[in-house]
Amino acid sequence: MYINCHTYYSMRFGTLSELELLQLAQENHVGQLVLTDINNTSACLNFVRKAPDYGVRPILGIDFRNGVDQCFVGIAKNNEGYQELNTFLSDHLHQEKKFAPRAPSFKNAYLVYPFEKVLLHEQKTFLEHEFIGISIADLRRLPFSKIIELKDRLVVQQPVTFRNKRDFNAHRLLRAIDNNVLLSKLPQTEEARPEEKMFPVQNLAAAFSEYSFILENTERLLRSCSIHFDFSEGRKPQNLETYLGDTDADEALLEQLCREGLPYRYAEANEVVLGRLQKELGLIKKMGFVSYFLINWDIVSHARKQGFFYVGRGSGANSIVAYLLRITDVDPIELDLYFERFINLYRVNPPDFDIDFSWKDREAMTQYIFGRFPHVSLLGTYVTFQVKGVIRELGKVFGLPKEEIDVLCDGKYNPSQLDEMSLLVLKYGELIKGMPNYLSIHAGGILITERPIHYFSATHLPPKGYPTTQFDMVIAEDVGLFKFDILSQRGLAKMKETMEILAYNQPEQIETFDIHDIKRFKTDPVVNALVKSAQCMGCFYVESPAMRMLLKKLEVDTYLGLVAASSIIRPGVSKSGMMREYILRHREKGRAQEKAHPVMLQIMPETYGVMVYQEDVIKVAHYFADLDLGEADVLRRGMSGKFRSREEFQKVKDKFVDNCRKKGYTDALIFEIWDQVASFAGYAFAKGHSASYAVESYQTLFLKAYFPLEYMVAVLNNGGGFYSPEFYIHEAQMLGATIHPPCINKSVAVNCIYGKELYLGYMYLRELEARVMERLLKERKANGPFLSLADFVDRVPISIEQLSILIRIDAFRFTRVNKHELLWEAHLSLSKNTKLEHPKLFPAKPQHFTIPKLHTTDLEMAFTQLELLGFSLCSPFDILAEPPKNTNGKRDLEAYLDKYIDIYGYLVTVKNTKTHKGTRMNFATLVDQYGEVFDTVLFPPIAAQYPFRGRGIYRFYGKVVSEFGFLSIEVLKMQKQDYIQDPRYADMKTSKKLGTPVK
Repeated sequence: MYINCHTYYSMRFGTLSELELLQLAQENHVGQLVLTDINNTSACLNFVRKAPDYGVRPILGIDFRNGVDQCFVGIAKNNEGYQELNTFLSDHLHQEKKFAPRAPSFKNAYLVYPFEKVLLHEQKTFLEHEFIGISIADLRRLPFSKIIELKDRLVVQQPVTFRNKRDFNAHRLLRAIDNNVLLSKLPQTEEARPEEKMFPVQNLAAAFSEYSFILENTERLLRSCSIHFDFSEGRKPQNLETYLGDTDADEALLEQLCREGLPYRYAEANEVVLGRLQKELGLIKKMGFVSYFLINWDIVSHARKQGFFYVGRGSGANSIVAYLLRITDVDPIELDLYFERFINLYRVNPPDFDIDFSWKDREAMTQYIFGRFPHVSLLGTYVTFQVKGVIRELGKVFGLPKEEIDVLCDGKYNPSQLDEMSLLVLKYGELIKGMPNYLSIHAGGILITERPIHYFSATHLPPKGYPTTQFDMVIAEDVGLFKFDILSQRGLAKMKETMEILAYNQPEQIETFDIHDIKRFKTDPVVNALVKSAQCMGCFYVESPAMRMLLKKLEVDTYLGLVAASSIIRPGVSKSGMMREYILRHREKGRAQEKAHPVMLQIMPETYGVMVYQEDVIKVAHYFADLDLGEADVLRRGMSGKFRSREEFQKVKDKFVDNCRKKGYTDALIFEIWDQVASFAGYAFAKGHSASYAVESYQTLFLKAYFPLEYMVAVLNNGGGFYSPEFYIHEAQMLGATIHPPCINKSVAVNCIYGKELYLGYMYLRELEARVMERLLKERKANGPFLSLADFVDRVPISIEQLSILIRIDAFRFTRVNKHELLWEAHLSLSKNTKLEHPKLFPAKPQHFTIPKLHTTDLEMAFTQLELLGFSLCSPFDILAEPPKNTNGKRDLEAYLDKYIDIYGYLVTVKNTKTHKGTRMNFATLVDQYGEVFDTVLFPPIAAQYPFRGRGIYRFYGKVVSEFGFLSIEVLKMQKQDYIQDPRYADMKTSKKLGTPVK
């Protein structure tokens, strides 16, 4: 009898989940109901999936509203009707159109107009599929209305939005948040009526007992509706079924492409290669994944034609077919990649292919995919209310001052000292926490479907401009929709831009190598020496302090070693405590046989019996706990974080424990292994995935090894990486570059290099307007270099404030005129209030003024650079108030091993972390007086006593220790050093004494 039910996917309106709605129906003996969220279908698929568990027959619809003003309710007779409703809603959402009072004539959907709206619009005629909704509240007015005469058009429309008074209060708060008003100022027209609740069926029937025909009409309407989606284990994939329109043609094309790819990948295809290929092809055909592979091949083929760099990764990187189709660059034979992680008869979902493109190319690839295939959409996701966000929103709704809201957000308060309003904020914050706040876009998921996407969901149109589903990836997979992951990263752009820089800076070198010749890079001694010495600053995935530390400890000097390191660094291994154990087993021969369980060592000999990769979870579940591959895959998916709350995951966990007990393993061993498995949750990489990352790492390491300056410029121009731009500029300097501040005639928006002369881009001048930069570059390109300040002012419309920035950073140094004199000249040439938006028609006649002789010191320049660029180009040690009292640096650490050292360092980065007891400790990376990097550790007592206070130079006293050959300093004392007083604001006499004049 309930044809108008809401969940909390009626954003900032509804108050209960689809499962809570079903639970409510079960409690009230409601055997069938219609889910009709407001302009939303997010809950629909899961509602259909779970309804049988609650004894409810599901029906789907949509509550069409302009804001909170209900226009009509659409109810799908069947799946086709649901598609009609979704298409209608999507059209309005995409174009931001309001709904008209009357809906179009749907072929497979009913329409229910609210009693109030029928009266308001004086609707007198209704089509066969149109009805009038009567709520309990409407019954008082019904006898006095002519609508009573339309007996066959009347149905029960008792909306369901709340369970109880608390839900209603939460609803009012959500409405206040949505309207950005104080709760006391929320108009009643913005709220639902308090009586929008579900009553037991017999109570509802009793309320309408005088109008039995209304009950009969409603029952007849409900009985004529049905909806079905296949959620069974054997469901068919709902992705695009065929690539060429014919299954046989698809299979023939896949085989042809594999044959054509063999010579490129393997000089000689031996029996192992051919056997693996035939095994994969057989399973891919049997599982119906042929089109999935061909679509991915189509995408990467187009990318190569456009000259776009990409990396194929994910579990699909375990596949030889993917390797031959050039979807990935990972050789599964070389790496002995586990076949069953990629595909097995038990898994219904195709393998994961995450395809990374440059952040500059991803948009073009997305446009191609949307234009290439008929039914495409982005995959949605929900942004939920989080604790601090809810408290901030509710604090504003209750009118709390910002200071009180900040206290509640920080969590540092005594509940007994809070007032009533603050307690209400916390109380309702707990209720609203986790509810959907708004729809967003999955990081990279794209659906390419056989049916129109509106068969499954309405779509909205986020700012990106592509139709996006109103459901997320978990329910998408449940119904057989498997995403294509089209992602972006900056590492690929760095490689591509390095090639572009080489083309103008060292054109003779561009033909000497192929950036895709991975086999050459893997065996290159210069590249492997960089890995072994951990000289990886700026290189993809291997530049962080933690990764550099691990490379040193593992003595990695091969591609295979880097593949393992790429996974060991993940929290899954380190969290379980097995990272240290892996290092010990790697360095100490015989330790693996002594410490590892024989079965674990037999399963994973290559990683010394330590679980490192995602497929290790499958192997352990299959061989150690005797789970079949289907159950092992459920465990693996649970470990990815997608299904941890699902009951099937718990069943598999129970079976894991039971099977191990039957095999005679002790509980201590069983739960030790289980804890290792569980530590992988959300963090594990498939081995092929790690190998794909290692391929890109080797490409960037090759570029850094042979073309370090061009590569560092590309790193800087593409957002850097783990460190700040200042540090990459320092690295370029250490590699031999001469660094120049922005120059009017040499610089562009980004950084550029000529030989070894690196000119910083205008992008670092934070106060410089983009339009000034554009005008400058356009004029210089059109009419050549600028000859003087006067020439510049004549040719480029600019304000005195903007011109001052360029002069102060010494961008006019080619004139050989002191910048103070140039500033005088600029002020005399440009009135402060003059805003020229166009070049002068005629050059102004120059006026000559006598300006006193001025000069600038190096120290003044350093502080000006700090102000305008955010960093200085001189060594930070040059501007210390007191020079260092010793000359110790990284080069001295070995001599001080197990001794105490006094050392100065400029802070590069700090990692704040917590011990297992929850106390804070720090790992800090610094640059010494000679520009070399060293690392420090501050254990909790020291970290508490000596906190880092921002960027600058620190003096440390501590013990030099070695862990597996990696030297670091365990700090005992630390003191931040003062810089000199800014000479620009010091006494002029003092300023002359500091530093030397800039010539």
